[in-house]
Amino acid sequence: MLIEMQSKESVHNQQTFEVENENTIVSAPPFSLERKEVLLEELKRIDTDPGSLEEGEEEEIEESIRLLPKIVRELVSMDDDPTLPTITFRYFVLSTIFAAMGALISQISWFRTTSASYSTFFVQIVSYWLGSLMARTLPVKDVSFFGLFKFSLNPGPFSIKEHVLITLAASAGASMNLGEIVVSVKDIFYEEQMNPLAALFLMWATIWTGYSFAAIGRSFLLYDPDLIWPTALMQSAMYRTLRGEGGQTLDVSRKQIRIFWFVLTGVFFWTFLPEYIFPFTSSLAVLCWFAPHNDTVKFISSGLGGMGFLNFTLNWSNITSNIMVSPWWTQVISFTAFVLSVWILIPIAKFTTVWHRGHPLPIMTNLLFTANGTRYPFVELTDKKGQFQQETFDRLGNVYMSTSSLWAMFFGYATFISAFMQIFLFNRKKIWTTFKNLWQRKQHSFKDRLNVLMSAYEEVPLWWYMALFVCCSVTMLILIQTQDLYLPWWTYVVGVILGGMSVVPMGLIYAISAFHISTGTWNELIYGYMAAGTHPVGSLVYRVVAGQCWYRAQSILLDQKIGHYMKISPRATFFSQLWGTLIGVPINYAVIRWVIDTKRPYLDGTKKDPLGQWSGQAPRMFLNQGIQYGTVGPTRLFQDTIYSPLRWGFLLGVTAPILIYILHKQFPRANFHLWHSTIFFSSMESFHGNVSTGPLSSFIGGFVCMFYVFRYKHEFWVKYNYLVGAAADTGLSLAILAIFVIFGSSSSVIQMPEWWGNDGKSVERCYGSPK
Repeated sequence: MLIEMQSKESVHNQQTFEVENENTIVSAPPFSLERKEVLLEELKRIDTDPGSLEEGEEEEIEESIRLLPKIVRELVSMDDDPTLPTITFRYFVLSTIFAAMGALISQISWFRTTSASYSTFFVQIVSYWLGSLMARTLPVKDVSFFGLFKFSLNPGPFSIKEHVLITLAASAGASMNLGEIVVSVKDIFYEEQMNPLAALFLMWATIWTGYSFAAIGRSFLLYDPDLIWPTALMQSAMYRTLRGEGGQTLDVSRKQIRIFWFVLTGVFFWTFLPEYIFPFTSSLAVLCWFAPHNDTVKFISSGLGGMGFLNFTLNWSNITSNIMVSPWWTQVISFTAFVLSVWILIPIAKFTTVWHRGHPLPIMTNLLFTANGTRYPFVELTDKKGQFQQETFDRLGNVYMSTSSLWAMFFGYATFISAFMQIFLFNRKKIWTTFKNLWQRKQHSFKDRLNVLMSAYEEVPLWWYMALFVCCSVTMLILIQTQDLYLPWWTYVVGVILGGMSVVPMGLIYAISAFHISTGTWNELIYGYMAAGTHPVGSLVYRVVAGQCWYRAQSILLDQKIGHYMKISPRATFFSQLWGTLIGVPINYAVIRWVIDTKRPYLDGTKKDPLGQWSGQAPRMFLNQGIQYGTVGPTRLFQDTIYSPLRWGFLLGVTAPILIYILHKQFPRANFHLWHSTIFFSSMESFHGNVSTGPLSSFIGGFVCMFYVFRYKHEFWVKYNYLVGAAADTGLSLAILAIFVIFGSSSSVIQMPEWWGNDGKSVERCYGSPK
């Protein structure tokens, strides 16, 4: 039945369109069915016989194309063939393979300090070859499955729509599930291993809650042609390049593929140097070369626990293709925040007592401490039932953190407020118009060519999202009542509401900038006031629902935007996303068990990884905030004067967007609207205490790729920018997986022998103390 979905959804002349279909979130643009079918047929012939268009129709099509941004017109095809197959036997075979592989690589990466995500471009390349091979070799034969339904082993040439859907399924499976936070923290720090079946249902329920949240953002973020979603453009360009559909000659396409594989192979073998054989190259602390034993110089120059001033990296995992995807203005904001945070505020805190007057605490670490600077024994704060122990807290005193963690909290408060202020000031009219159309059950008004083409396909009914949400909510409430999740059930309800409210403002920022906004600090604060004195795992469950599910909605909307650019049936896209996670979650759980069993000493802090990579930074960060807000609670926490300045972050989050808006109105040509306070605050919130060696190199690379080449070598940029970034990320991901499997996945880890480039005391050859 599902395999024959294309026969029901792809052939538009067999569909029945209803402009006021009550089951759709947004119905078709205002074209009649007859007019639309004629237009689509003409669009299919425009390249081969432009003269066949009726008088005035070509101008109408050209006008619909001009409604799209220039970069979209350059990278996205303006034609469509609705009869191409989508969900096929080949789709199921290849999507299963690549979703499982992606779940494996991405889950390993979650425990590392730096790494490139599982490259969907690798999936694009290899699935294209395998799909084409299957199309040439599989027999053209119908197969009946127990008489219930039948499908063809080989429905013809491997179509670009099959190709896209395979990649979307792999992307969904590779995107880290949300329940990993709860499962990992319970195991690593409290040695509480969840029941495997309960863990799986927790992961599926949280990730699919995020899927259901996507229904909130579709109408606001998906159809507007001005919201380009840079990452979606990157992938769309790669499809056309790979299949020779970008308008260039066959020789150019072959050259692009050769460059892709040259870069992929080069990065794959090179990564063995900084990651294993020659780690000195991962952090080139230039100043340390002149004074290797000076404590101050190490603090300033080291990228592993220091400021990383004039520190460069030759490790792609510290850079990644983000420098080739994020707009230049976004990278400028992020680097400015890094400079202010790490190169200015950190040394002020180091050489003065502005923040930690009278408390001997480290400057850059994500650990928690007592007032005298010793590690805080947080496990003692709760009993076996997860109840807060007031007497123990009175004996140990308040929880303290490093300076960098303090202002991360400060800017975390500013980030969340700023996002809502930003969308209200700059986008309120467009949001309000969309909301009114939805309320009045009207179609959206976008008449660009992509929306016209997509109107040939049935939308995903709203009740599909609602049914998914209900199933996930029931599952979560059952788990809360039956498993040791330590979460009051009513806080789950509040978390769902707040998480849904975040989808549009946070998604809007990502749609224009490819920048992910963090909202964890704010959500932890809300939970702390609602349920202080609970086990930190309860706080993390709340955070997953209120602060992480919207993030998954954002990634789902990204994949749906790719489907929009590639003219894929929304229902086929929706199914592919569910299928990918259905395959990926069990793999995620298996990898969690595998990594914890082999890397536990590094993850729980018993031992220190020389490269600072297996630090377990992500689970520790979540644990710390769960302790601060869920266990201790903001009321107890903020009694200490060291935390009192943090409250001003709320005021900053309100006033900064207002100031920028006023400047934009007064000086409309000065591009003040690009001075995005939310991106700046979120970048200030980033923790650089383990690895701060990448930002300078990333900024230089971003300048070359997204400023100089984009502006002055634009034709070259269109052909090769995204291609090279995809190849480099793919080579890095495969190399990290190979290193982990070959040298570090067993109980007997194979260590690289010490030599000049792998000094046991300091791989940077900085021998002072940065503390």
